[in-house]
Amino acid sequence: MARRRLQPEIFGLPVEQIRRGFFTDVYFNRTRSVLEQNGLHPRVLMQVFQKKEAWLGGMDEAIACLKLASGGEDGQGKWISGWHQLEVRALFDGDRISPYETVMTIEGDYTLFAHLETVYLGSLARGTLVTKNVRAALDAARGKPVLMFGARHDHYSVQPLDGFAAHVAGIDQVSTDAQASFWQGKGIGTIPHSLIASYGGDTVAATRAFADIYYPEVNIVSLVDFDNDCVTTSLAVARDLGERLWGVRLDNSETLVDRSLWDDMGYFKPTGVQPELAFRVREALDAEGFQHVRIVVSAGFDAGRIDHFEAAGAPVDAYGVGSSLIRGENDYTADVVRLDGRLCAKAGRRYRPNDRLEPVE
Repeated sequence: MARRRLQPEIFGLPVEQIRRGFFTDVYFNRTRSVLEQNGLHPRVLMQVFQKKEAWLGGMDEAIACLKLASGGEDGQGKWISGWHQLEVRALFDGDRISPYETVMTIEGDYTLFAHLETVYLGSLARGTLVTKNVRAALDAARGKPVLMFGARHDHYSVQPLDGFAAHVAGIDQVSTDAQASFWQGKGIGTIPHSLIASYGGDTVAATRAFADIYYPEVNIVSLVDFDNDCVTTSLAVARDLGERLWGVRLDNSETLVDRSLWDDMGYFKPTGVQPELAFRVREALDAEGFQHVRIVVSAGFDAGRIDHFEAAGAPVDAYGVGSSLIRGENDYTADVVRLDGRLCAKAGRRYRPNDRLEPVE
């Protein structure tokens, strides 16, 4: 079955500003001006790549930018689209990519898209960064769910793109409606510490109040580290809610040692959320017949930490991951490699055709 790309309109791009070069490195705008004022319209093949083992993200937004903002003004200041004069070939979001593999080529009059390079490379860089990080976390989790809790760690405007990048990598459980908007999903989440604080620090009362309104519409997951005593709090919530309780979430501060571990320190790192804490909570819940209650862990998780938990056989049912999914870099480069049908690339770069690229209709 043919793979589909998102329609350009879904991204809500500030098209007029992109067309004017408002988000563009000024040297590209000036390059375009030099060519136009000298009557030059070179036909180039632009080749786009990155340098890591990664999973492609941001391509649909990059293509949307080309579709909606390539072209130029006529003599009366009216914008004339240049999209149908370009030949664009590209991989798809979610494709696995290799270092230096060509992910997209753009062929046509350079003045039609010279002003867009900054924007489409930025979309690819951000999208691929998130997609790659998500794939690493999912691989480490060995099939267990990973929940994306990174919205609060960056500007709100990147949420839709980040959420879609996570979606194509394999995560559908995100924390905001904006992150899920490109596939018409909904945000999910547990109760926050602020709700518990609003009930005077009573986790049981806060969870009960939440369940009274939202059960069974949503899975009830109680945050059980407010008193830094996850075993005691987990049991208290489970006793009160019974079958309504889907799970508990351990989210202890990295500078604290949970009370259930105080008597056993010395042979493992005791601070924060550790495999030993998950074992203690699981044992306590099972001992009282609460085998149905799942354990979610969060607070500073990345792929390496998830792998540590899995290697230890920790009884974890899902991982909440935040800022590590949106941190790092995965830069892209675009080079002119052909000019008017002949090879023309700077030293150290060359035309690298890729038969995996598919025409963009």
